[in-house]
Amino acid sequence: MTEVALGTATPHVPSVIRLLLERLGIAFTEVSEHPQLPPATRVQAVLLDDEVGALMVLFPQSQLLDLKRLTELTGRRLVAVPLARLKHMLDKHSLKTLPGIPALTSSPCLYEKSLLKESALLIQSGETGLLLRIESEDFKHLLRKASAGSFGEELEDIRPNLDRPDDDPREITRAVQAFTARRIQQRLEQTIEIPPLANTAQKIIKLRVDPNASIDDITGVVETDPALAAQVVSWAASPYYASPGKIRSVEDAIVRVLGFDLVINLALGLALGKTLSLPKDHPQQATPYWHQSIYTAAVIEGLTRAMPRAERPEAGLTYLAGLLHNFGYLLLAHVFPPHFSLICRHLEVNPHLSHTYIEQHLLGISREQIGAWLMGVWDMPQELSTALRFQHDAAYDGEYSAFSNLVCLATRLLRARGIGSGPEMPIPDALLERLGITREKAEQVVGKVLDAEALLRELASQFNTSH
Repeated sequence: MTEVALGTATPHVPSVIRLLLERLGIAFTEVSEHPQLPPATRVQAVLLDDEVGALMVLFPQSQLLDLKRLTELTGRRLVAVPLARLKHMLDKHSLKTLPGIPALTSSPCLYEKSLLKESALLIQSGETGLLLRIESEDFKHLLRKASAGSFGEELEDIRPNLDRPDDDPREITRAVQAFTARRIQQRLEQTIEIPPLANTAQKIIKLRVDPNASIDDITGVVETDPALAAQVVSWAASPYYASPGKIRSVEDAIVRVLGFDLVINLALGLALGKTLSLPKDHPQQATPYWHQSIYTAAVIEGLTRAMPRAERPEAGLTYLAGLLHNFGYLLLAHVFPPHFSLICRHLEVNPHLSHTYIEQHLLGISREQIGAWLMGVWDMPQELSTALRFQHDAAYDGEYSAFSNLVCLATRLLRARGIGSGPEMPIPDALLERLGITREKAEQVVGKVLDAEALLRELASQFNTSH
């Protein structure tokens, strides 16, 4: 469950939780959700299960729940309960989030013993944006029938590489070597089986860097790929673009609706997307891959237009950065198949964490590192590599920073509206200032995009129907 900032109406503790804590003799005070609250005092509650049954697990948000350690401790292969089942349980009690109260469920409970080092703890109240502060002695009373264990990994011991791109090749090589259990001293391109770029994608990349490329050139390339041609035409005909009259051809789609820049980058995104298939496995709570990509690209399109004209980067390329921002996710699934399933299971039981911590812990690299590296291998524009590599660094102001800053802003705006996965992240004033966009304007942009959410979903479904 994801906490959100309190709105104008003050939330109240659900009656079922208030009555339960009163019956147990547990005193509490209400605390408004705030990102500055110490993670070590915040109790993350997850409900797991296997063929034996359900188990509630409690641990501090300063840790990553390690499923391997949990298996060693319990002898069970536990995974997150299906979202539908969790929602049914919460709905039964009129709750929006899962409080860390073992008596709430009939399931046994296992807690991380480091929780008891704190003088007071914060648990979810069951209402979004509201926490309950419980003194340590009272919290121990809550856990009197629960079992203690040590199964978390301190986040301060996991160091994702967010800002050292020069180390990426070495770290990716090390991760692949550990995965394959071979100490092969080869160049990275030989170590990882990278699928070759589709012929269409290669042609489009050449057109992108050709200053003399014309609409006739891109029309000719798109028309040689029937599937791509059909998608470009249906894209232009979508109600999202509200084009007058019927779209009769690829050239019609480009000239009347989409424009050269958008089509060349859209076509490239489509061609690259077909290079790697969507993984069959994925985290329960994740926004589908192409939905996330289309939403992000659409928000970036609006944010780019909102920037001061003199500072705007190439609009088509920022759109492509949005389409491909999560491409490393597909690559992880392609290169590390068994580990990818493990990543999915850890994402499900660590909803308080960004995927970068989980991937660093399990693989030693992140999807951003491997995605940016692949853009380089494929000779994609440096702006794209930068956008992928630094998209989670809200302070990045190096070369081509506008591209990564736009992806960072778009994904954080969408996360605040429930799209994406992981915790909500604040949007610093400095990030908005670098882009020359006011906070109000950024909110207007994402609001306008999500007003057309049904139409965007229809567009996303054209990319891949298997997810």
